[in-house]
Amino acid sequence: MKSAALLNHASRPDAALLEAMQAGDETAFAELYKRYSYQLFNVAYGKLKNREVAEELVQDLFETLWSKRSTAQVQQVGNYLFAALRYRIINYIKSEKVRTSYEFFCHLNQSEADRGTEATVALNDLNEALAAGMQHLSEKTQEVFRLSRLEQYTIPEISLRVNLSEKTVEYHLRKSLKLMRLYLRHFLMLIWPLLFFIK
Repeated sequence: MKSAALLNHASRPDAALLEAMQAGDETAFAELYKRYSYQLFNVAYGKLKNREVAEELVQDLFETLWSKRSTAQVQQVGNYLFAALRYRIINYIKSEKVRTSYEFFCHLNQSEADRGTEATVALNDLNEALAAGMQHLSEKTQEVFRLSRLEQYTIPEISLRVNLSEKTVEYHLRKSLKLMRLYLRHFLMLIWPLLFFIK
């Protein structure tokens, strides 16, 4: 029965599949996935050069499409999917920059005993910048930032832990990343030469 439905959906236009999916038709959703997932993966992989991350972004995109099928304002499926994927790619790249900055900071912190006074001063300045940045975040935004960037929880996992919608979690994360990038930018440039002294 399901295979017959899939065959029937294969000849239907996107608009009809979207309407059926919004009514809860899983086979219509499966057909949309079949039509667009490979193209979306190619776009993500082309930008990120990471197969696992590209697959994860595409899967997350379709999970969101299905979970919000009755409330999402979608006019044209193709345009919506590619625009949403671009947003996810940009957000991933930004979050990776912050994550890399924190890893660098932690590496410096662990190696403090091996550095001289100049390096210690630079590390203290960076530590103060991080603390200052965190103070400008609300308590909830700090929690989302910590869970995402320091403890590596996914957005759905954070949503469950802090009892907020995924969209609200994404809002807090974007807000925190934007501010922390501003606080980290200057200090990363300042202490970059210290990498030569770290083994």
